Amino acid sequence: MDNKEEKVLERDTKPLPDLSKILTEEQQTSAEPTMEDFFEMEGMQQAPESAQEPEEEVISKADEPVNGDTVRLDTLAVIEAVGEAPEDAVHVDDEEETEAGDETAEETDEPEDEAVKPREPIPFNPRAKLRELKRKLIAGPEKRYYDLSEIGVGKLQVSIGLNLLIVLLCAGAAVLFAGGGVPDNRMRLLIFTQMLAMLMSALLGSYALLDGAADLLKGRFTMNTMMMMTFIACCVDVGFCLNELRVPCCAAFSLEMVMALWQRYEKRTTEIGQMDTLRKATRLGSVVKVKDFYEGRPGFLRSEGQVEDFMDNYDHTTGPEKVQYTYIFISFLACIGIAVLSGLRHGVSMGVRIFATSLLVATPASFFVALTRPMAILERRLHMVGTVICGWKGVKGLSGRAVFPLKDADLFPKGSAKLNGVKYYGDRKPDEVVEYAASLIERNGGTLVPVFKQLLDSRRGKTYEVENYRDYERVGIGGEVCDEPVLLGSMTFLQDMGVDIPEGTMVNQAVYCAIDGQLCAVFAINYAKARASAAGIVSLCGYRKLNPVMLCRDFMLSESFLRSKFSVNTRRIAFPTREVREELAARKPDEDAVSLALTTQDGLSSYAYAVTGARVLRTACRIGLAIHMLGGALGMLIMLALGFLGASYLLTPLNVLLYQFVWMIPGLLSTNWTKIV
Repeated sequence: MDNKEEKVLERDTKPLPDLSKILTEEQQTSAEPTMEDFFEMEGMQQAPESAQEPEEEVISKADEPVNGDTVRLDTLAVIEAVGEAPEDAVHVDDEEETEAGDETAEETDEPEDEAVKPREPIPFNPRAKLRELKRKLIAGPEKRYYDLSEIGVGKLQVSIGLNLLIVLLCAGAAVLFAGGGVPDNRMRLLIFTQMLAMLMSALLGSYALLDGAADLLKGRFTMNTMMMMTFIACCVDVGFCLNELRVPCCAAFSLEMVMALWQRYEKRTTEIGQMDTLRKATRLGSVVKVKDFYEGRPGFLRSEGQVEDFMDNYDHTTGPEKVQYTYIFISFLACIGIAVLSGLRHGVSMGVRIFATSLLVATPASFFVALTRPMAILERRLHMVGTVICGWKGVKGLSGRAVFPLKDADLFPKGSAKLNGVKYYGDRKPDEVVEYAASLIERNGGTLVPVFKQLLDSRRGKTYEVENYRDYERVGIGGEVCDEPVLLGSMTFLQDMGVDIPEGTMVNQAVYCAIDGQLCAVFAINYAKARASAAGIVSLCGYRKLNPVMLCRDFMLSESFLRSKFSVNTRRIAFPTREVREELAARKPDEDAVSLALTTQDGLSSYAYAVTGARVLRTACRIGLAIHMLGGALGMLIMLALGFLGASYLLTPLNVLLYQFVWMIPGLLSTNWTKIV
């Protein structure tokens, strides 16, 4: 046997270290394997020469490699047989085996059941939430606001002013021609000046004409597309006018161009105002709709809003715009049919003249601003209360039959109710009366809690537990405090409960307190009417399909009190029972509920104006569409009759201009509908 074999046998015959110093207590309970079993498992009866080298890196308890240590084969066999290395085992060389075993044993003997300290929760940081909101506002509304502000509306205002001047000049020339004030030798000059005025008007309104061409390429037939077609038809008609010495309808075209530019101006100012409202926000609230909130009707609840709720919806095509575009396309086809019929009966010149005139009367001039002006007027009112509506989707969601829940803070925010004086009756101590009354008020909740808490603190009193609490439905409350019955409410309520009220204690806004059937105090309360609250509840009570629902806890806020304080029709306000109020007040909107409007300010008017404004806007758009579509349809019928009969003498520029002005009156009046919000 050579030297290598002797070394291997010598190493294999060395005794194993004490396993109790290496294995954990759980491993010691298992059956301890013998040396032969280890060799049979690993097939190590004849260890190779390379077994003296370390085969793997062993990770210590701190999960860091132990540099410079080697692994004994007998210890490695024990580890692999057991299945895993002891957590506290440290592998050392042969010389340090005993010392390492002792250290391992000491580490194993340390207690392992020490209480693990719970991880402290991350504190809520409102500043981080504000930073996130500001980041979204800067990336969205603020960036868009500065982009629009850089473009500005100055050029549009100049274009509108110059076009109005052109309309006046063309209208004056049309009146002069109708009155016979233009000699025959000046007719061509008049026609050239009218054509030049029309070209100048088209140049000033090139924004609208280019948008119309772009919309047509995108497969949409919009108002601007109709304007572009009208311009082409009028230019062709001018060529026939030069041959026939008749005046074209340039005044009516310039008037429509004024309205087209006004439409662009209103859309831009509306968007700038909305972005300006959002970019100044330090918080965002939202109005969401909840189905089956009260008596089968949906309700509008308040929740936390997101910037994306507005940015993703505000510039989408609205429902009225789709109706408008559909009507425009149909009317364009109808004008082509009328022109073809007239051309077949009376020649090409008559057909072109009827076509140009039909396009002018099919779209009354105010039709361009029938949808944009109501929104612009509403936005200016909503801007004052820090509210924006999330596109037409929000307008539709905020319309229809619904209820609007009202809480104490909506009608009388914190600090609105103040103590105006106290008068005590009977032999009870004032401190005791205040403590009993404050205990009952605290149990009830509502606007009066801070008032009585302040009075209680001034007397260094304390509150008691209330037993057998009862709510007498907006007239008073009662309960037992320190085993004594206490009643709080109006003078009429206490009289109905059998409490004797002395003469001369009549106070309009006061809380009467009776303990054990005896009047003990009268607390005079002054409710300050907040402007936002008054405007909000008046606005909510003005719509037939919208009913406020009182969820207030303050028993002083009765129907008669609200009627006298806010001068509203309380028949539209619902007063549910206390059980229903508590159930409704506990309802929360769904997490995936769609935000219909966003608010940046507190106060009832911010939320109420969003709901009522959306309803008025929808009504104004419907009325505007009906008026202008009726005017356009009537104009096309007149053109059909004139084209069929060939009555060209009635197709004068002045008559067409007068027809436009006639339908502008009801059209513009309908756009003012949103001023009533």
